[in-house]
Parts: sequence; C-alpha cells; structure tokens
Amino acid sequence: MNLKQINNLTELFFDQFNQQTNKDKILLSTLGDKRKNYSWQETYDFISLVSNELRKVISKGDRCLLISENRPEWFITDLSIMLSDGITVPAYTTYAENDYNYILNDCTPSVIFVSNNEQFNKLKNIIKDKKFIKKIFSFEKLTNIEIEYINLKDLIQNNKKNIPIHKSLASRKDPSCIIYTSGTQGNPKGVILSHGGILNNCKGAIDILKPLLSKEQPRFLTWLPLSHSYEHTVQFVQITVAARIFYAESIDKLVKNMGDCSPEIMTAVPRFYQNLYQKINASFKKATGLKKNLIFRMLELGLKKIKKENLTIFEKIQDRILEKLVRKKIKSQFGGSLKTFVSGGGALDKEVGYFLNAIGLPTLQGYGLTETSPVVSCNPIDDIRIDTVGPPFKGNEVKIAEDGEILVKGENVMLGYWNNKEETEKVLKDGWLHTGDIGVFENNFLKITDRKKDILITPGGDNISPLKIENELVNLEFIDQAVVYGDNKPYLVALLVLNDEFINITNEEINNAINKLNNNLSKIENVKKFFLINEKFSIENGMLTPTLKLKRYKIINKYKNNFENLYN
Repeated sequence: MNLKQINNLTELFFDQFNQQTNKDKILLSTLGDKRKNYSWQETYDFISLVSNELRKVISKGDRCLLISENRPEWFITDLSIMLSDGITVPAYTTYAENDYNYILNDCTPSVIFVSNNEQFNKLKNIIKDKKFIKKIFSFEKLTNIEIEYINLKDLIQNNKKNIPIHKSLASRKDPSCIIYTSGTQGNPKGVILSHGGILNNCKGAIDILKPLLSKEQPRFLTWLPLSHSYEHTVQFVQITVAARIFYAESIDKLVKNMGDCSPEIMTAVPRFYQNLYQKINASFKKATGLKKNLIFRMLELGLKKIKKENLTIFEKIQDRILEKLVRKKIKSQFGGSLKTFVSGGGALDKEVGYFLNAIGLPTLQGYGLTETSPVVSCNPIDDIRIDTVGPPFKGNEVKIAEDGEILVKGENVMLGYWNNKEETEKVLKDGWLHTGDIGVFENNFLKITDRKKDILITPGGDNISPLKIENELVNLEFIDQAVVYGDNKPYLVALLVLNDEFINITNEEINNAINKLNNNLSKIENVKKFFLINEKFSIENGMLTPTLKLKRYKIINKYKNNFENLYN
C-alpha cells in the first residue's frame, strides 16, 4: 500500500478492507465485555450504515462530537463521520460539564455521539439551548431522555447488509478531526488535523514498526483514550497494517488484559511506564539468594547492551542463559508476545527507559505534540538511544532555532487552532510550528533538553526544569506523585504524595532519601523542604489530564499557601 497516494483516512480503511482475503477475520475486540467482536465485513457494513444515516443531517465540514470510552463503536463512528465528510471532535469522558459546555460553544457540532446514559447525563443540562445540534446518536439505549435520538444497535437490527457506499470527497488537505488539547495551562484549544497529516504519521510509524510486524495479523492493545491525538493516530496505523485491535478494560486491568490477548505492540504514556518500573523494581528488591543474583546479573548485562557496551564471549553466553531463565518469565507476565512498548505524550524518564529495555521489555521513546498529528520522531528498534527521542519521521522537517526551540514543518503540522487565529499565529510562523520544547540533534537523533514554558527561574537567572526533578522524586519507591515549586525563590521545595504501601514512613526517612537524591542534582536543583498531602492527583479531582499529566497550575493554585509556608 502506497500511503502517499491515499487521499483520505476512509480511503485507507476501504483499500485495506478490499485487500482482506478473509473478510470474516476479526478486526475489533473488547476485552472483559460481552459485546461482540467485529469482523472486517461487519465493521465495513456498520460504517456504511452509520455514514448513510449521518449524510441525512450533516454537510461537508460539519463537526460531530464523539464522547465514549474506548470500544469498537468509537472506531466505527470516527470512520463514519469522516466518510460523511464531517469532522470528528473527540472529547474525553472524564471532562466536567464546564469543559463540555466550552467545547460545544467553541466548535458548534451538528451531531453528538454518546456511548451510554452516563455520558449523555453529562450533557443533557447544557444542550437544551444549543440549537445548532441536529441529532443525537448513542451506542446503547438511553433512559429518561426527552429528545429524539438514534440508537446504533437499533439501526443495525433494522437494516439489511450491502448498504451502498458513498465515497468521501475529502482531500489530504481537508480537516479530519479537531482534537482539543488537555488544557494543562487553561482552556483547551481545538487542534485541526488534516487527513494528510495523520496519513503522513502512519507512513513514519510503518517505517519504525516494519521490523516488528508478524506475517500473520499483528495484535495491538489499546488503552490510552482514543480522544487523545496519540491513540487516535495509532488507530489508523493499526488499519495500515491490518492489525487485530483489542480494547483494554481499564488501566487497572492493563497487565491482566495483556495476558488475555498477548499483544505484540502497545502504546502508552510515560506515567504507565513509571508505574511499571516501580512495581517490577520493587519485586526485584524482594528477591533473595540465587534468584536475586540472577536478576541483578541480567540487569547488569542488559544495561551494557542497551548502552552499546561490548560484551565478552562469556558475558554473551551468560546473557543468552539469562534471557531464558529471567527475561522470558518477565515477558510472560505481559502476554509473552510483546515486541515493543512505544512511549509518547511526554518525556520518558531515562532511568525507566534503561530499566525496561534491560529486562527485555523493548521501549521506544518518541516525541510529538497534538499539533503534529502527533508524532515528530521515534527511536527505531535496531538503534534505541534512551536519552533521545529518535530521528524525525520522513516527511518532517525539524530544525533548532537560535534560542534552542524545536521547530517542525511538514504535512503533519496542524492546519491551525479552531476559531483561534491569535493563538495559531503565535505558534505557526512561515509554516514552522514553534513547539515550545528545547532540544539538540546528536547524529540526527533528536534530544529534548528542556521545556520553554515549564521552567523555574532562580533569582540568579538560572533555568530549572521541574519535570526532571519530579521524575527523580517519583523514582523513589515511596513517592507516587511530586510537584516541585520555586520560581524566583531562594531554593526549591516539593509537594509529595506517598505510595499506599509507605504511608507509615517517617519524615526523617523521607529527608534522608531526598538528601541522597540531591547529591545527584546540581545545587540549584536541590529540594530543600517538602510537605505531604493525603489526596492523590487524579483525573476525577481535576488535577491530572486524561493522559495522566499533572495540571501544574491547578495544583499550585490549590496548595499555594502550603508551598509559600516552606519559605517562612
């Protein structure tokens, strides 16, 4: 398949559908649920059906809001909207009513898709005065609803197969979706991504994944919300390789689900890998005797390999034995077939990256933004360089500005922010997207060194990255979450949330661990004081984005007095 000749994302699906010799082969599966699997043929028929219904109410360019958990109907609806020449507007199921109200008023969707009653109830009080909404669709039957809606289950039961297909007229330059950023710094902005931008990303992803794909149907496990640009684009990568797609139950059941479906490839955000590192490392520390010696020798040799240090003949023999005795057992806990994790959506801590790769869980770190569809670069499997985010995808132009900022140009760059010309012009200049990230190139591998905005400035004018120090803190086994504070202050302080297993740890033990950590940081990066809170930051309490990033400005506002008291 020549991705450069594909005009739009629905054409990608239909071309791949036509290539399937067995159209009854399963394409979409939900884990831990009785909802049926969807074959290629059933998915094709469902998309055709929903698209024909949509064409009765929308015109080219109309926005369609999609609010649902990850499930097969999400995939089907997304393709149906695009096939009808509409624009998909995914929204997180974790948004509050105010967030939905903001998005509704901003993009004025003609149609809303909701998965169930729980999601509809979040909207029912705010859509009454929205006259631009023409139709409501749902995946499941809704109760206590006064307005007319279409249930997709009824639609399928009341219609025959062989629905005529109306091809999409969209070109590569047309909008495919508007994805709202997580809003770590305030109201979200609607990023307009083109069909060509996502297809461009698919081409780059295939170049990375080609050595990893099995001859049979590759298996992907999806858990990151499909409303996030990263997983949304991965959805089309999965189509490109004709994968079988499994939808995870929840982050809490992720490891169990990996055992259920034995995925070959899984994408996730750094927070997942951080948790994985903590859990595996904690279990390693409990080992004793011969088992302990084998684990730490395996780690030692694994680190030498990933750091590209030469192994002696004896070490190579040892490593092969440890591959069977230790690494194989670790892999079996994750389904036994994993060929790679792919990390994106934030910076992966270097220690975590080295650890996972050393124990036989290959982890490729990439880099990107919602505004770049979203991937800019990624490490290849045959040349993983942990402290970099890999070489840029083909088709991307990436350069470093005089002040060190990473600039990106290419088909993958967004068309702009919806209804926000002022913000668009701030970041898009002469076709170059100003990412806000600081970086350098090392032998064509991009390395992120800082964030232009998320920095603390000392009274002496030094710039400090709080994220770097926070990653060091959460690598301590007793710390679950951390926020570093100290802009224009004489020293840095931190808010800490303890892991549940360590709630009885003493302040003296915490102080000792932080002092030890400070020895590995520069003097200006040293954390001098801290305070503890009992409440964990979560999506539900509004302190984490749906991709598990800290909403720093909200946290600091809430605990401002606590931070300031540490300077008295």
